[in-house]
Amino acid sequence: MAPVREPAVAGTFYDGSATALRRSIEALFLGRPDLGVRRAERAARREWPGRSIVALVAPHAGYRFSGYAAAAAFLELAEDGIPDVAVIIGPNHHGLGAPAAAGVDGLWRTPLGDVEVDAEVARAIVSGSRYLEADDAAHRMEHSVEVQLPFLQRIGDGNTKIVPIVISGLSRWDSRLLVQDLGHAIASALAGKNAVVIASTDFTHYEPQASAEAKDKLAIAAIQELDPEKLLRTVESNNITICGAVPTAITIAAAKELGATAAELISYYTSGDILGKPTQVVGYASLKIMR
Repeated sequence: MAPVREPAVAGTFYDGSATALRRSIEALFLGRPDLGVRRAERAARREWPGRSIVALVAPHAGYRFSGYAAAAAFLELAEDGIPDVAVIIGPNHHGLGAPAAAGVDGLWRTPLGDVEVDAEVARAIVSGSRYLEADDAAHRMEHSVEVQLPFLQRIGDGNTKIVPIVISGLSRWDSRLLVQDLGHAIASALAGKNAVVIASTDFTHYEPQASAEAKDKLAIAAIQELDPEKLLRTVESNNITICGAVPTAITIAAAKELGATAAELISYYTSGDILGKPTQVVGYASLKIMR
């Protein structure tokens, strides 16, 4: 019997019942023009291999705050075409388990049902990396991968498999080695597959709105240039508190090896725009990386 990873933040970061969760996601899909988040046009889906989106960057806070940005990213993916597998890379906020940890089998449960881990792809990534370890403990309490799953379930037919990866506790030099190593391992495992890589990250944490926006603009520019080293250097030199900088750099590295040539900002706003309190905000951005 396949092991089941039970949800850690259902009922807190997002609704705990299937009915309420479907309703809240549909509301998020409608967008918020006042936040600059468009309503989706629901264009005809492309079929593999005609899909253009190689990767997404999406936030992972509570849906009340970051849900509009995340929903906009997943609607872009829905319009582009549903992948067979999604490699989702997020930060490990709790620090449990291995510094670079992948789930390699079993099911991940949400109120909308179960999502299967693509064991073949997951094990190929682990075997192709010097640093990534198979480790379920790192995922047990972590939300950065989990909060992406209801969106993925809602846009598709439930058949998209996942490879969950979380990253924590790396030094500056370790992070550079990991970006190169894991980016290549992911790209090699996904070559020729109908796949997407998703970086799960929030942007600047707990600074005044003007400061957060200025810093996040620098980081977003580095992502748009598809330059993982510049992203890490920009984050470090400007003290930008992006929790998923390394996962995002890994995603860029993998996407470039998979043929990505451009990145486009989908949405950006802060918790201050949601609450009307600009003193201590968190930034939320979503981007798509394309062939």
